[in-house]
Amino acid sequence: MIRDLIHKAISQSVGEALGDISFSVERTEDFEHGDYATNVALVVAKQVKKAPVVFAKELVAELQRNLPEGIEKIEVAGAGFINFFLSRKYLSDAVSEIISAKGNFGKNKNLAGKKVMVEYTDPNPFKEFHIGHLMSNTIGESIARLFEAQGAEVKRACYQGDVGLHVAKAIWGMQSVPIREGTPLEKLDLTGKARYLGHAYALGAAAYEDGHKEDINGLNKKIYDRSDSEVNKLYDWGRKVSLEYFETQYKKLGTKFDFYFFESEMAEAGVSIVKKFLEKGIFETSEGAIVFHGEKYNPKLHTRVYITSQGIPTYEAKELGLHLAKEKKYPSDISVVITANEQDAVFTVGLEAFKQIDPKLAEKVKHLSHGMLRLPSGKMSSRSGDVITADALVSQVHTLVEEKIKDRDYDSVLKKTIGELVSIGAIKYSILRQAIGGDIVFDFDKSISFEGDSGPYLQYASTRAQSALSKAENEGVSADVQTVPTSVFALERTLVHFSEIVERAGKEYAPHHLVTYLIELAGTFNNFYANEKIVDKSDSASAYKIALTKAFRMVMETGLSILGVQIPEKM
Repeated sequence: MIRDLIHKAISQSVGEALGDISFSVERTEDFEHGDYATNVALVVAKQVKKAPVVFAKELVAELQRNLPEGIEKIEVAGAGFINFFLSRKYLSDAVSEIISAKGNFGKNKNLAGKKVMVEYTDPNPFKEFHIGHLMSNTIGESIARLFEAQGAEVKRACYQGDVGLHVAKAIWGMQSVPIREGTPLEKLDLTGKARYLGHAYALGAAAYEDGHKEDINGLNKKIYDRSDSEVNKLYDWGRKVSLEYFETQYKKLGTKFDFYFFESEMAEAGVSIVKKFLEKGIFETSEGAIVFHGEKYNPKLHTRVYITSQGIPTYEAKELGLHLAKEKKYPSDISVVITANEQDAVFTVGLEAFKQIDPKLAEKVKHLSHGMLRLPSGKMSSRSGDVITADALVSQVHTLVEEKIKDRDYDSVLKKTIGELVSIGAIKYSILRQAIGGDIVFDFDKSISFEGDSGPYLQYASTRAQSALSKAENEGVSADVQTVPTSVFALERTLVHFSEIVERAGKEYAPHHLVTYLIELAGTFNNFYANEKIVDKSDSASAYKIALTKAFRMVMETGLSILGVQIPEKM
């Protein structure tokens, strides 16, 4: 990348004076100040005992003798910044490269040969697929695609809690409101059955707090032991319904998992690990339970139970089994786990315990936590039954999108398709537009806007570009980079930075960098679209403008694909 060549040229020119001092080469915020700027003179000036501006001018004189190819000029600005301007030829060559790359422009081989597993979404059978799962899925899918954009081999994994107290609560509720032959419940479709399970869980959760704790704990033991045939029937039916329903959600969101792991499969391994390392002093007994005293290894940590006094492994114990199961299934260089930040305490202590057991394998694990997705009405609670399901949110946004395009001359099938793609895009954008970690309050009106900071805005800009390309094809004007205008378009100067953005987003596990860039790119294209007549047989520059439009469409399509967002045919 040209940025790296600039950085190298500066390092060579500064020489020994640079020492261990680091400096940046960044995009400029205003193209009037060039395409890149460096702060090297500001950070080195003190060491060379010169004013930053003086040193910057000396450095520019040195750089002028060995300018990287593609740099047209460099100049000193402000207190000592050095600005670099890309040449006309470099920009037009970049447009040609984007088109030739056919969707691969912007991707790199930084992680070629590396194997990565990304675990995300992780819905629990017997509970509804809610907007928290939607958030985890959106983030996880974008992280997986960022790894792929860096050349890594990526496997997607989903870990699902098919045992645990929540299952016992749900089955308690199912016993209270059974599905009987000939009743409306018996005729429910898959979505209805999933909702029934969510309702059953809410009933059981309420009962647990209302005097039935001991009974439900006993039911939990039966589920673990598979000791009651009637309970087993309810369990098997509910698990099957949940998993089938979850698949419909993954398909809608554009995710296909390679591996599925289940808590029920990790219990035995988890118990075995804990007992083995109990003998080695990593775990200790406490009031009949087996615990890990995290504070012994790090004063910021705390104690967590791994096997209860009833002999049942907790989530923490099963997580140990999961780490080893993942490694056996697909030995990876990086193992990413994405959860809500409500589980930070569990993972911080859990990773410390795992570090004591297998430090080499623990080093591979990268935990990313995200905040909550909230609606203006506030936080949801599956215990009270006040759950905002993913289906409900998507459906509500879909309705708003259909209302927005109701007057467009599209048939019902196309309107439905647009509604589906735009509603999913709107939600994913709202999740990915900010750094992973903070809570998000979903803004319905803003999310579906075709103007400004939204997913539909990016999709709309892309369909606009495709419309112009279709018009060019109909009028027989082809894209060509042979006749290049003298003037430089801001769109060209924005497009060339795509590779750097993808690289940064991948290195920092930060898809929001890509979102920010795509919004800027879409705005730049819309200005180009408004101020330039792209298709014009009488204009010698028209072929280049069409090529530039094609390059924009390709970069936007690649960028949105990394975010997991599809572009509709029309909007």
